[in-house]
Amino acid sequence: MEKVRIVFMGTPEFAVGILETIIKNNYEVVGVITAADKPAGRGQKIKYSAVKEFAIANNLTLLQPTNLKDESFLLDLKALNANLQIVVAFRMLPKVVWEMPFLGTFNLHASILPNYRGAAPINWAIINGETKTGVTTFFIDDKIDTGAMILSSEIPIDNDENAGQLHDRLMFLGSSTVIDTLKLIEQGSVKTIIQTDNTEVKTAYKLDKENCKIDWSKSAVEINNLIRGLSPYPAAWCFFRDLIEEWNVKIYESKIISDQHAHAIGTLICTKKEIKVAVKEGFIQILQLQLAGKKKMSASELLNGMKFSAEVKAY
Repeated sequence: MEKVRIVFMGTPEFAVGILETIIKNNYEVVGVITAADKPAGRGQKIKYSAVKEFAIANNLTLLQPTNLKDESFLLDLKALNANLQIVVAFRMLPKVVWEMPFLGTFNLHASILPNYRGAAPINWAIINGETKTGVTTFFIDDKIDTGAMILSSEIPIDNDENAGQLHDRLMFLGSSTVIDTLKLIEQGSVKTIIQTDNTEVKTAYKLDKENCKIDWSKSAVEINNLIRGLSPYPAAWCFFRDLIEEWNVKIYESKIISDQHAHAIGTLICTKKEIKVAVKEGFIQILQLQLAGKKKMSASELLNGMKFSAEVKAY
């Protein structure tokens, strides 16, 4: 049985859950690679990645290369003498890096491959109305999320689940799948499956301002899925506008109300406690939202402090 010496590569909170599980299962992590520090927020203070915070707290050897082909980084990586690399939510690796360890480099991806390759698999699974998703481990090759698959595990997506809740469940599922993958590698009993492409394979496109904007002309289910799939981050958004004012609004939680009505699409119906937006098959009731420059709040909290005119519309 080959004793593994692991270099772990990752950046966000999702990767921390996996790294923590690897250490708790008494695997030797000889080094951690994460993103370089960068300024964030209004004050542009230097922000450490979640993985860096964890690595420091656990006295792990840490490297933060800006260029993964840099000669000094490659020498430092080689000096760690790892025989296996594990990648979770990091970035695309050059061949010189993923080929380095004797036992290979495997990635954990938060989808059932080949579906939802790309940057935001958790979000797009919900946005597209999937009823199930999962995680896959695979050996890295020279394209994004296309390598030979080792293991996959599946879970259902609940009807009212948002991306944050699904993220946490997939992190738990991913942790156990990584440990199962490690056991196979240690025993030398890995059997891989080559990914096959077809025209129906769905992609997890990078999220941007445009694909996070709500189109109120879509079906109630599509709109509600977009809101769930982008909550709590980066959040679905739209404008509210009346005759004299416009508000940029992020919407974090909603529900579908299936009522017939004669309102124009996008009409806001406000009571003292509720905000509803007229859509094709009824209304989207907004439960939690945030106006630019304000804190996140419930619809009733917002309506406590402000009143919209009868002409206000969402678009």
